[in-house]
Amino acid sequence: MYLKSKPEQLELTASATMFYDDLVEKCKKGDSRSYETLYQQYAKAMYNTSLRIVNNSSDAEDVLQEAFMDAFRYLNDFNYKSTFGAWLKRIVINKSINILRKHKADLVDIDKASVQEMPNDEVLDEEQIQFKVAEVKKAITMLPNGYRTVLTLYLFEGYDHEEIADIMRISQSTVRTQYHRAKQKLLHIIKQGGAK
Repeated sequence: MYLKSKPEQLELTASATMFYDDLVEKCKKGDSRSYETLYQQYAKAMYNTSLRIVNNSSDAEDVLQEAFMDAFRYLNDFNYKSTFGAWLKRIVINKSINILRKHKADLVDIDKASVQEMPNDEVLDEEQIQFKVAEVKKAITMLPNGYRTVLTLYLFEGYDHEEIADIMRISQSTVRTQYHRAKQKLLHIIKQGGAK
């Protein structure tokens, strides 16, 4: 059994923080057991992150493997401006988004869409709906790719609209629209009992 290594937070100046990690340093020096430990430490969380975005276990497994291959290949470029986990998560998210692009996820740019192209979604009162975790998770998997991706990045991964726009290479107004519609669609699915 391996001990989990936690990054040390080193304050350099009032504005710069470095996150030193012994395990990452051992990997940089070629220690094969450290590679295995690092993989075991992050694999499940990174798989779940990808799965929430791509909504397909096979694609999520591919993303996980490719992300770790890239992370290990470019580990010497990792400069501790964030934790290793945050750096790896960004790789996983980018690869997951690329999978969706390959599958041609439908994202409507609000700046380019006309009023007639916008679906008329009914507005639902969030407070009237009793949420159950299993139902919500299942309902999220039923969302269209674009909606699910924006909702996942915002709610589960903690990115703001600007960061999501940058990651997905779409406008911030599109992100806001996708997020709003994703919430409404999610509430509609749950209200209609579609998540059962």
